Amino acid sequence: MIKGIYNMSETTKLQGKVLSIKKTGEKKRDKGGNIWEKCVFTVELTGFSRRTPDEAIPPELRGREVKIVRWCCFDWHYKLGVRKTLEQDENEAVIERKPSATVYW
Repeated sequence: MIKGIYNMSETTKLQGKVLSIKKTGEKKRDKGGNIWEKCVFTVELTGFSRRTPDEAIPPELRGREVKIVRWCCFDWHYKLGVRKTLEQDENEAVIERKPSATVYW
């Protein structure tokens, strides 16, 4: 459970709309020869994932923009306007308002 004001299970995941993607220039190659680039996504929080339809996002988080660090390789990784679901550690960082290595504002 996330400590603090909100009592959310580990399956509750914040979700938002991708507003922009910034390529950092940092790249790495995987075992299959694919080149991955580190990117920073700006995501506007809109709610929780579909798995928790009855869960309401705290009002102070709705519409908040957060930066999410992800590795991208394929064209579908770079789509704007799509939903992006945060990982559990990213959820905790946002809820607790503590930036981490993969999420900040």
